[in-house]
Amino acid sequence: MFAAETTAALPIAITQGDCAGIGPEIIAKAFRAQPQLLRGCFVVGELQTLRRATALAARAADGEQGIAQPIAVIDQPQDAWSVPEGAIALLGLPGLAGPQPYGQISAAAGEAAARCVVWTAQAALRGEIAALVTAPLHKEALHLAGVAFPGHTELLQAEAAMHAGVSIAQMPVRMMLANDELRTVLVSIHVSLREAIEAVTQPQILQTLRITHQALSKSLGRSPRIAVAGLNPHAGEGGIFGREEIDIIAPAIAAARAEGIDASGPFAPDTVFMRARNTLDHPGEFDAVLAMYHDQGLIPVKYLGVEDGVNVTLGLPLVRTSPDHGTAFDIAGKGIADAASLLQAVQMARNLAA
Repeated sequence: MFAAETTAALPIAITQGDCAGIGPEIIAKAFRAQPQLLRGCFVVGELQTLRRATALAARAADGEQGIAQPIAVIDQPQDAWSVPEGAIALLGLPGLAGPQPYGQISAAAGEAAARCVVWTAQAALRGEIAALVTAPLHKEALHLAGVAFPGHTELLQAEAAMHAGVSIAQMPVRMMLANDELRTVLVSIHVSLREAIEAVTQPQILQTLRITHQALSKSLGRSPRIAVAGLNPHAGEGGIFGREEIDIIAPAIAAARAEGIDASGPFAPDTVFMRARNTLDHPGEFDAVLAMYHDQGLIPVKYLGVEDGVNVTLGLPLVRTSPDHGTAFDIAGKGIADAASLLQAVQMARNLAA
């Protein structure tokens, strides 16, 4: 079984995330919980950081007598397939800072996390890996490290644009948060609420609909049904609470429909996510909801359970997924972090890369 995979399939890379947070811990727990799913995956990071994480995962599982998983240091991505099941493949980057104190924001941790993401993105763009799964990083730590981008999405966008020889504006990307019941795609990402409102323009919405349509058409094998949320309460109530729905959002939807995109709305933001939610008792009316700003789209998905959510970057010439949670500095080092969302992210990365 695995011999065929080693010659045909590309491996999947998992970045260690901020080493002061729960990223390394959930990576170790994921390899421990589902070694078959993690077969052919490798960690991009630093050896002592991963050793600390495997020791923590062993104690969490079996107490002080727990035995940490072995770590196999590899030289190139394809070597991940030759690592015995039960071991964690690690591609260590030279010069990374070692383990940092749990729960403390630091430039060293931010710089290490960013370097792992950049290396992995470049490997994906060179065609050396099938996908990348990113463990959580801390935006303030990135800032302290002098990283010019506020998060994974923008950092990956910049690397992809540089690889393609185009400007960042010519490499538009969008964030999708997804679980088994709901998918939401955001018009804007990590900006202030004031800036997010200013980003609600007809070109921006139309571009988001195009990116969503293209990405989900590939994964679903059909044209997705996309609901568009309004910006204002009750989607403006016919202009009483604002005219963005009339003057901006509706014309963008009409333009998308003229291109063959199955988009509808704008719908009241306080009910459209319930209509799209897909359960055994309630088949969703839509395959995704287009949200006008970050919290409007992320709160509904996260309320359903961060342990099941996956962050997917749409529009990139590579597959990138991530757990639907942050660094969780408040519980880092305590051995109680849940690896479920990371496991979901790996599974989704496999599905998208297939």
